[in-house]
Order: sequence, then C-alpha cells, then structure tokens
Amino acid sequence: MLGLKNIQVNYGAAPALWDISIDIGENELISVIGPNGAGKTTLINTIMGLNRVKQGQIYWRSKDITDLPSHLLCERGIALVPESRRLFTSMSVLENLQLGAMHRKAKAKRAQTLEWVCELFPVVKQKLSHASGTLSGGQQQMVAIGRALMALPELLLLDEPSLGLAPSIVTEMFRVIQKIHKEGKSVLLVEQNVSRALSISSRTYVLENGRVVAQGDSTELSKQDDIKKAYLGL
Repeated sequence: MLGLKNIQVNYGAAPALWDISIDIGENELISVIGPNGAGKTTLINTIMGLNRVKQGQIYWRSKDITDLPSHLLCERGIALVPESRRLFTSMSVLENLQLGAMHRKAKAKRAQTLEWVCELFPVVKQKLSHASGTLSGGQQQMVAIGRALMALPELLLLDEPSLGLAPSIVTEMFRVIQKIHKEGKSVLLVEQNVSRALSISSRTYVLENGRVVAQGDSTELSKQDDIKKAYLGL
C-alpha cells in the first residue's frame, strides 16, 4: 500500500532521516516508536509531503509520490493528524471538521462522514457549534482525528495522539484508534506511549538518530530485553 525506500531527509546540511525503508499493507496498524529527537515526526511529515526528500522514493499503491504536494496526497487517500492537533481555535468544531472534506470525493460524502465521526466521538457531536479553542485537550484531539477522517483516508497518519492527555482519555483514544482500524483503515501510529502502541499494533519500527534500528512483530518486540529496558521501564 505505502512503501518508503531508502529515504534520506536533511534539515539544512544535517541529515534527519537516514536510509529509511518501511512498508504498510492494506488494513495494517503499524507503530513507530523511539526516543525524543529520533525522527518520528520528521518521518510522518515526510510521508505527508511536508519535508523535501533528498534521496529515496515513496510509493503509494506502486506509484511514485515522492514529490507530490500534501493536498494531492490527501486526494489519493492519505491524511495526517499532526502533533499538537493544529486546530483553527477561533472556528467552530463543525467548521474545523468540514475543512477536512475539501476534495471532491470527500465533499460529496461530507454529511455521511460527519455522522460517522459523531458516532465515534459523541462528545464532538455535542460541541459542533462551540469554538474549538474552548474544548479540552482530549476533545480537541478527537476533533483533529475527526477532521482527518472527513477526508475519507485509506491511510491515517497519527502523530503522538496521546500526548498531554489524561490517562482515562488516553484509554478512550486508543479504543477509537482500534475501532477506526477495524472499520478498514490502515493506520501509521507515531506514539510516545510505547506500551500502548505495541499492544494495539501488528508491527513496529524503532527509530533512533534518524535510522530504523529494529522492526518486527509488536508482541515479539515487546518481549525483547533492550526494548523493555529502553522504552517500557522494565
């Protein structure tokens, strides 16, 4: 479905990603973990066309999309929920959600998709007329995910969706991510809550210093001593 082949990304003269190769299949839930500064956000932003690729290729359904701009990637079926949500805080929740459905295919199904988003997040339905900036952090994250879903993505990119949220909200967030996946979406989850990420994903990539240093079945990785020591506090 999505493939990255030997990707290198620089910030100025300094390499941020080195020789990154990953793949995501149909209806997979893949996690990416690693320490702060490992390149996780750079990776997910590069997939979404927000960083220029210095070397390597990105493929979507066997077609090279390396140099496509973000709006065209969205039309092809990829959507990003960015770190820190990036809502338009003076606009209503409904207006923020509608911004996710701007391309032709998504706009045609906007009413149906909005209904689905409100089913996933009942509290969002109650807040449609409220300014998004008045919502709690957890509610804003729900709106951010809902906005991405309004684009009818086949692949949902999630960048640190649990960051800064209360434990009870984190539990609900991961439940919804699993539900989205079960309804047929592929998911790439960049997450600092390593135990949660490993528990819901089928495969995991471990990034350190801009490189993939480990990859494999999430359950098996969670049993490895170096992973348990470095990321699980065991």
